[in-house]
Amino acid sequence: MRGVSGPTHAVRPQSMEATFDRASSTTTGSATAKIRVARVVGSLLVLFLLIDGAGKVLRLAPYVEGTARVGYPASCLIPLGLALLACTILYVVRRTAILGAVLLTGYLGGATATHVRMGESFLFPVAFGVLLWVCLYVRDERVRTLLLPRQRDAGETT
Repeated sequence: MRGVSGPTHAVRPQSMEATFDRASSTTTGSATAKIRVARVVGSLLVLFLLIDGAGKVLRLAPYVEGTARVGYPASCLIPLGLALLACTILYVVRRTAILGAVLLTGYLGGATATHVRMGESFLFPVAFGVLLWVCLYVRDERVRTLLLPRQRDAGETT
């Protein structure tokens, strides 16, 4: 007999998959489906932003032509592309996702202003920004807590 109670074998740390499986098994089916849809839509949005940023940095012909068409000098393409790539990377990283979403909202605000100035429809950049926030809201508890704080108890005062 040993003087210490408990298991005699070494406890092996759980893998990330086991932790994820346990966490997702406690989630309801509809919540899991919402998270999956948000991840797929969010991934498509991020892919679009990465391609758009890379096209600007690489100064591909359609981006140079589009920039000239809206009245911006071609010299602003690389800084815009780098800013877009940096904001997108911040959005993808969980720890900085909220900052990334705020910065992307500003970036898309500039795109909206450009569309308004040109007399074009500004629905795309606005809808894109809304989708970014909806995806972040669904996937990140911190955003849900920030935007919709829990109701206070009836007896609690401010």
